[in-house]
Amino acid sequence: MQLEFYKYQGAGNDFVMIDNRSGFFPKEDTQLVAHLCDRRFGIGGDGLILLENDTDTDFKMVYYNSDGNQSSMCGNGGRCLVAFAKDLHVIAGKTTFIATDGLHHASFEDNGLVSLQMIDVPTIEIKKDHTFLNTGSPHHVQMIEDLEHYNIKAEGAAIRYGELYGAAGSNINFVKKIDDTTFRLRTYERGVEDETLACGTGATAVAIAMNATGQTSATAINVNVEGGKLVVSFDKNENGFTNVFLKGPAEFVFKGTIEV
Repeated sequence: MQLEFYKYQGAGNDFVMIDNRSGFFPKEDTQLVAHLCDRRFGIGGDGLILLENDTDTDFKMVYYNSDGNQSSMCGNGGRCLVAFAKDLHVIAGKTTFIATDGLHHASFEDNGLVSLQMIDVPTIEIKKDHTFLNTGSPHHVQMIEDLEHYNIKAEGAAIRYGELYGAAGSNINFVKKIDDTTFRLRTYERGVEDETLACGTGATAVAIAMNATGQTSATAINVNVEGGKLVVSFDKNENGFTNVFLKGPAEFVFKGTIEV
């Protein structure tokens, strides 16, 4: 069949978008999803996202990693899906949608950036050499001084497949402090099994982890990723971290059809 698709990116985190409001897409076909995400034989993307109807919100987000499997929340993917929904005239401005980790609110800034509310983070595991938390997806956060020359793929895979996280694994984030409100981040993403140019839930995890471990007292934090810049803001109180927002670019790249 001829499959119409759209391509979006958020700070270099790129996604194949499909309007599945009619329910035509074979959602259990992991090989098809992996093929569409393949950068040599398919369209290419860090993941694939279906936009679907929902009875209680504006739309539903169904997210697949590039390995073809449905996965946990993707922050940049969520922001790109909001932009996609606006381009399809599903929404006009502010929106509410449902994803695998629950309800999300999003809005467009005057500069075209998309601001997405992430889930609250009530608990964080602070260890001697790393921090672990769930921001819609599981994230290991570890500080590395020589981040520029660090072997992200090898070291990230070693932790992702190591004893810490078992068969489920985790996303692995390596971070360096730039100043009191700015951090540089490089992420190894599970499901992609490689470094990606950006990770929204990872940037969110890093910002919260840096505050929780005393690296910063700021509650609005700039996260410089390989593909651009993201901003994470939150409230910190007795319930943990609430009103968590991820803000950054979400841009249309191209559209087309592919024979599948």
